[in-house]
Amino acid sequence: MRLFGLSQRTLAPWLFLAPGVFIFLIYVIIPIFQSINISFYAWDGLGEKTYIGLQNYVELADDDAFYTSLKNNVIWLVLYLLAIPAGLFIALFLNQNVWGIRLYKSLFFFPFVISQVVVGLVFSWFYDPSNGLMNLLLNGLGFDSIPVLADERYVTYGIIVAGLWPQTAYCMILYLTGLNAVNPEQIEAGRLDNAKGWKMLWYVVLPQLKPATFISVVVTVIGALRSFDLVSIMTKGGPWGSSRVLGYYMYEKAFSEYGFRMGYGAAIAVVLFLIMIVYISYFLYKMYCDEKGY
Repeated sequence: MRLFGLSQRTLAPWLFLAPGVFIFLIYVIIPIFQSINISFYAWDGLGEKTYIGLQNYVELADDDAFYTSLKNNVIWLVLYLLAIPAGLFIALFLNQNVWGIRLYKSLFFFPFVISQVVVGLVFSWFYDPSNGLMNLLLNGLGFDSIPVLADERYVTYGIIVAGLWPQTAYCMILYLTGLNAVNPEQIEAGRLDNAKGWKMLWYVVLPQLKPATFISVVVTVIGALRSFDLVSIMTKGGPWGSSRVLGYYMYEKAFSEYGFRMGYGAAIAVVLFLIMIVYISYFLYKMYCDEKGY
């Protein structure tokens, strides 16, 4: 059977992909170009748009709050990557056939299935300077309480720790899946060559986990750059805007009581999108080069 000169075997994959491609086009690709377009306008979301060219981007260049948000996003990006080695080592620990391992897997998997809102609330209670578990432990050891979420020096790091909890669980799941596909013959060959411990991990196991590592890095980078939920729940960008990230600052400018400046919020979104594109393109290019042996 042939349709439009194409065989059934050639046409079938495209027919199955068509609904997903259509939805991706409508809800992802088109909104990206709409956001870029809106960033060249002054618009409150309801009235007439006024074309102002690059004025929103010029204003961003002199906006201290934007640079604070950008700096916090960089901190998120660097520290969030700790979830990848942490997830790997937890996966290695859980990839054993010992009594009770299913219970341990469930406990480590639990943070991934709960809402970010719940994570934010749990860590807000944990950091509470009066009755929070962290400060009760510090007081019990003779140290003063630390108001993590009320101190500009600690607030961003406190929120990142909260974010690392579920992100580590996600990386762990990816690596557990990858470890199930590790070739046992290569493991046995490594043992015959006297590879043990770190050498076995570095030279035999990790090369086979490249796909899992790639996905972990991409997902973690995207998660760090688009961080919003935990900042909104735990601090609302405070104290004094010190914990803002680009995603939350975009929301403040576009949708909150700070002015309903859709064009300015879109300009922040475009900057965030370009940063994501740079990182993801680099990792895609690196993976392509590795596969081609460049």
